[in-house]
Amino acid sequence: MSLGNQNSSCDISFAEKVRFYSYDYLKCFLYLAQCDSPENVFTKSLYSKLITSSHLLEDFLDFHGAKNNSEWYFYRELAAAVRHISMGGYSQKHIANRLIFYDIHDKESFRENGEVALDFMTNSLMKLAHAIIDEAQRLKIELPKKGFKSRHFPGITTGEMLAHDFEDEQKDQYSKHIVQVANEFISIADDFDTFEFVEVYDQVGLKALVPERVNEVEIRRFEMRVHNLQSSFDSYVIHGGFLFGNRNLKRFRSYFSVIYHLLQVMGRLLHFYERHLIDIGYKFIYNKAREQLTRLVDPDVLLDCTINYGLFYVNHFFSYGKEVALEILKGNIERSSIIVGIPRELGFHCRPSLMVAKIVQNYGGEVKLIAGGDQFDASSVLDIQWAGGKIQRENIQEVEFQGDIRALKDIETLASVNYGEDQMGKGIPLPKSLQYLR
Repeated sequence: MSLGNQNSSCDISFAEKVRFYSYDYLKCFLYLAQCDSPENVFTKSLYSKLITSSHLLEDFLDFHGAKNNSEWYFYRELAAAVRHISMGGYSQKHIANRLIFYDIHDKESFRENGEVALDFMTNSLMKLAHAIIDEAQRLKIELPKKGFKSRHFPGITTGEMLAHDFEDEQKDQYSKHIVQVANEFISIADDFDTFEFVEVYDQVGLKALVPERVNEVEIRRFEMRVHNLQSSFDSYVIHGGFLFGNRNLKRFRSYFSVIYHLLQVMGRLLHFYERHLIDIGYKFIYNKAREQLTRLVDPDVLLDCTINYGLFYVNHFFSYGKEVALEILKGNIERSSIIVGIPRELGFHCRPSLMVAKIVQNYGGEVKLIAGGDQFDASSVLDIQWAGGKIQRENIQEVEFQGDIRALKDIETLASVNYGEDQMGKGIPLPKSLQYLR
């Protein structure tokens, strides 16, 4: 673009630009303002229009300094509210549309609670509609002559399904990839246990939890991990949707798919709560805008939907998804056995027992330690130390490990360096392949 064109673009006044960037946005809310009820109004195409139009308007206002202008600050905050609530609503609507295909535990109660959460988001957007129109008129932004119509936002579902005419084929290295995905799911689920959900939180409990322990940053971090997991699954394991193929794999994907979309809902609502609804005792205009927003979007209900619905079901589905992941691991892990010596001088005391257990836990498969005819769980430090007592009493010099061949390979490497310690029980450098144990 030439310098002359840039200047001509800048010649357009702020008033003309704000009318342009508000046009589709306001058409959406003129449409909503004339609707008596949100029922059947909020389709994914409407959410999409709300998201894109509010995002464009918010960016335009931010560029021109609305965050620091008392006249325009609330109009900017309304656009942010629309964007984040609409993004949460879009994800929750996606769950509702796909629920028929999800093979998950407690589907009916999940559906009912999801409807309550979605009703909160749609009713909040309905309340915002009149406030946005009033604020636009106060700012003398010319309103569109008419709003959108329902025909502009059709639903995406029909009663027809396209023929399933692809054959399900097992790709090369299929087992390797599904084992990696199942192990990663278990790892994410274990990490998410820090957000343990024991009972329904009251308002005091919710405010103590958010944002101190549960906040947007942490939830978005898990959202990204689950999204990467889903991408790996779809790229390297199976492409075939939900209706056909391996039942257990489809079921597995149902769990991390619904978890991913629930985390999306939580992340958007938490962002809005933390950035726009928490009382931070700052400038008067900020507090005034926050108070106006809390009358339109109830922060107590928002937290209830985020935690007592979102967090509860993410934990719930991680728990049941882990069971499916373990079933898949059992069916896809190559098994073998090795015979290795015991740790010299000190036997299976704390350090070597911990090293072996960490290897087994790293891969997620089952491994048994067999000593003198008895079996011990090699993923448990305590079990290995029980075996160590038997080994010492019976003067056993070699033991057998049976199970996941990946873990056995690393245990064999560990045994070759006397389980990572010298004769005095001090740690020694480990081979590169075992650096994850440090």
